[in-house]
Amino acid sequence: MNDNQLVQVAAEVIALEAAAVNSLIDTIDEDFVQACRIIAACKGRVVVTGMGKSGHIAGKIAATLASTGTPAFFVHPGEASHGDLGMITQQDVLLALSNSGETEEILTLLPIIKRLAVPMIAMTGRVGSTLAKFSSAHLSNAVEKEACSLGLAPTASTTAALVMGDALAVTMMTLRGFTRDDFAMSHPGGNLGRRLLVVVSDIMHTGEQLPIVAQGASIMDALVEMTAKKLGMTAVVDQQGQLAGIFTDGDVRRLLEKAIDIKQAALVEVMTIDCQVIRQDILAAEAMQIMEQKKINALIVVDENKQVTGALNMHDLIHAGIV
Repeated sequence: MNDNQLVQVAAEVIALEAAAVNSLIDTIDEDFVQACRIIAACKGRVVVTGMGKSGHIAGKIAATLASTGTPAFFVHPGEASHGDLGMITQQDVLLALSNSGETEEILTLLPIIKRLAVPMIAMTGRVGSTLAKFSSAHLSNAVEKEACSLGLAPTASTTAALVMGDALAVTMMTLRGFTRDDFAMSHPGGNLGRRLLVVVSDIMHTGEQLPIVAQGASIMDALVEMTAKKLGMTAVVDQQGQLAGIFTDGDVRRLLEKAIDIKQAALVEVMTIDCQVIRQDILAAEAMQIMEQKKINALIVVDENKQVTGALNMHDLIHAGIV
């Protein structure tokens, strides 16, 4: 095959799978609504099962459900017949994936599922299949043809099943009123968790680490404070302790460019008065966005009375894993 033929095959696969996904829109009906209602009424967990390629998709759907507010886990149907069926309780809901709807390992479980009176949602490619008929709600992932050139390997059908699972998970997420804070609580680890959980007060400099000088201080006093606290800036406060301005490394460079005598000039004449401030209860990720938008490297943290409570710079966000 030449290069153009390779590109053509890949493009055809993507087109077939895109068409398969798009066709799912017409299958969202009362059965989908019923599936949502069954899961919403579930007092236990959604147990997701599937064999082979469908099993891999089932595992991903279970993970997506669990991370978006619907407790769920995957059970291998083969293992279920050899002891793992004990993981399913009468409080649970079973979500079974099988493109044919006739997967033997899943059909073997049906008598026990019926005896337990566990509601079952089937996701298959055949409405008339055994699994579909047994279910309380049927979700269709039927496709006209697989993207595999032989028409054998599960490709378009597994993609359709994955998207249907996402549609179910996100719909349930919306139904439950799942929020950003809820999402953060289930993703505490890694960069995602840090971006959603860390607030400014967790990483800002306070107390003796906070660079701060009085409004009447000299430029030299400000430079000494900046050097000692190593944040590249210092807050300037008035007699009431309210923020009057900020003096930064950038201000120092501008003074030198203008050949201003830093020993004679007053700090209030060269500091930045109208400076960007933040509150300590906002997400550190929002502080990073402000810095990027304003093209600044440091922020003063103030309370509702403009009292300076902290300071942070871009390095603090980097160390916290926000950037």
